[in-house]
Amino acid sequence: MADVVDVPRTRVSAGLVPEFQGRAVCLVGRVHKIHPTGTSFILTDGDGKNVTVEMSNPLDEELSGVVEVVGKVTQKATIKAAYYTPFREDKNSFDLGLYHEAVCILHEFSQYYPFGITGDN
Repeated sequence: MADVVDVPRTRVSAGLVPEFQGRAVCLVGRVHKIHPTGTSFILTDGDGKNVTVEMSNPLDEELSGVVEVVGKVTQKATIKAAYYTPFREDKNSFDLGLYHEAVCILHEFSQYYPFGITGDN
């Protein structure tokens, strides 16, 4: 999964995940359910849609709240996580609905927000 860390990642919502099979993505959502083995969990995005996130190794910490996941979309339209980052919401809550609107704008006006551009271009 090191290749996912080294390439540009497109921010997506759960509804867009199937369109990005085999590509690196970044998804932000609220933890809905964790598999008892800790090898996967379900995120709910700002539109209320779910996506399954698969882990290479079982979770070694309690995971809840809003999480950003970076990984590669599988043929099953799940995300194989390279890493995840929990958001702290102890002082401010994260507005998933507003974030979802921003992701939609990125995709609707992709000519202004090109994906895959790096600092080397």
